[in-house]
Amino acid sequence: MLQSIYIQNYALIDKLDISFTSGFSVITGETGAGKSIILGAIGLLLGQRADVKAIKNGASKCIVEARFRIASYGMEEFFLENDIEYDPEECILRREVSANGKSRAFINDTPASLAQMKLLGEKLIDVHSQHQNLLLNKEGFQMNILDILAQDDAQLSAYQKTFQDYRKVCRDLEDFIAQAEKSRQDEDYIRFQLEQLEEADLKEGEQASLEQEAETLSHSEDIKSGLYKAEQTINDDERGSLPLIKECMQTLQNISKVYSPAQEWTERLNSCYIELKDISLEVANAQEEVEFNPSRLDYVNERLNLIYSLQQKHRVDTVEELIALTDRYREQLNAITSFDDHIAELNRQKESLYNKVMGQADILTGLRTRSARHIEEKMQSLLIPLGMPNVRFAVELTRRKEPDAKGMDSVVFLFSANKNGTLQNVASIASGGEIARVMLSLKAMIAGAVKLPTIIFDEIDTGVSGSIAEKMALIMQDMGRQNRQVISITHLPQIAARGCAHYKVYKEDTESGTNSHICRLTDEERVREIANMLSGSTMTEAALNNARALLGLNNNPNR
Repeated sequence: MLQSIYIQNYALIDKLDISFTSGFSVITGETGAGKSIILGAIGLLLGQRADVKAIKNGASKCIVEARFRIASYGMEEFFLENDIEYDPEECILRREVSANGKSRAFINDTPASLAQMKLLGEKLIDVHSQHQNLLLNKEGFQMNILDILAQDDAQLSAYQKTFQDYRKVCRDLEDFIAQAEKSRQDEDYIRFQLEQLEEADLKEGEQASLEQEAETLSHSEDIKSGLYKAEQTINDDERGSLPLIKECMQTLQNISKVYSPAQEWTERLNSCYIELKDISLEVANAQEEVEFNPSRLDYVNERLNLIYSLQQKHRVDTVEELIALTDRYREQLNAITSFDDHIAELNRQKESLYNKVMGQADILTGLRTRSARHIEEKMQSLLIPLGMPNVRFAVELTRRKEPDAKGMDSVVFLFSANKNGTLQNVASIASGGEIARVMLSLKAMIAGAVKLPTIIFDEIDTGVSGSIAEKMALIMQDMGRQNRQVISITHLPQIAARGCAHYKVYKEDTESGTNSHICRLTDEERVREIANMLSGSTMTEAALNNARALLGLNNNPNR
């Protein structure tokens, strides 16, 4: 339950620090006194978007902090999953919003994300404001109520996991069919390109080898002439290098006995002689190998022209890239031929998951049907005492054509307050006061099924008065006895008188500006507040007596 809330520099609030009690409490105050401001501050603790305009004029930041007693609500799992320090007795939520737009959230003094704060806040407190009455017309809201009271969390979670798998297979199948169709349209083109590339039978390194051979064949005569001249230069008997070196070696050999350096020079010249002789032999052999071969040159040029045209066609620069492209085309054709098998496999998966989805949806439908009958009976018993003796309330479940994320069910809450009246959608025919009573009754049922520590009703009594308001107060009072804290913001004295604690929100004008405050009323202050609610600005003895009488109806011993 909410133990206390501290607010600093938020809207009209300079500083507010108030403790709350268990059971059923009420908050009253004039319109504009600041009740909505307090709810707005609580909204920050529930992860709502922060608006820097809400920071009090001249302040650098605002702070909202609330302490909750959580000993009875088994929340350790949340703290373990989110790696946040766990105190089994108390939980502290704090939100700081700076004037520069930055916002920080803390859970038990540990920095937390707004998503974590929102998730935890939903487990700690439920704020029912007037705009929530509009949700009664939303099928999703009605379905959530039905599921909460059916207590089908495990079955719904299992269904949604299977449904997600089913939808994924459906998307994969659609994408693959589209891909297969496109690929089949390209199949003839891919096959033609592949056949052309395979026919070319390209080899790695082939282009460089052919280009070198083409150069050799194109200049064979020049090469042959150059090789002959080189050989003659080495071997010519009169001017050739070898005879001259041989003669020089002999001369040096002759003087080597009397001049020792000549021996080393002789050996070095001998090495040159051997190397030149080898070169001469290689050049001579090359002369035999190099010949003008027009047919071979034509083949090489044709082969190169084929490679160049393929490179230009496919916008690549090397034979290796053409070979890689060949492999890709081959893979694409193999994939196209296997499309039918893959599509058939996806269809089998889709059918299997669809049957599983339908089976799990049927389980949900059964649980919801039983819950719907219970809701109808319980709502009848709750609404009749609230001034609707002829009320009829029905939960209409119809089957969808196809499953969605919630199952195969479509739900509508039907309502009629008049005898022999036609059942119609509750939000389209119920008056404001009737909707308020319907929502309170639904919340009372939900509170019995969900371990929610704190519920705040913001003017749930809109459109009702007198004895009906008193009976609504009794429902909230009863909810507050079930290990739960219920706080009602109200303008009705009949409801205000039923609270075991009474808080008043008021404004105070000072030289520095207007400030909102909240305080817990003493018994005498409470009499005067309720008398004021009864009589307005003119306080009368009759109003005071009436207020005491209303408070005398409160049988709560904790008051």
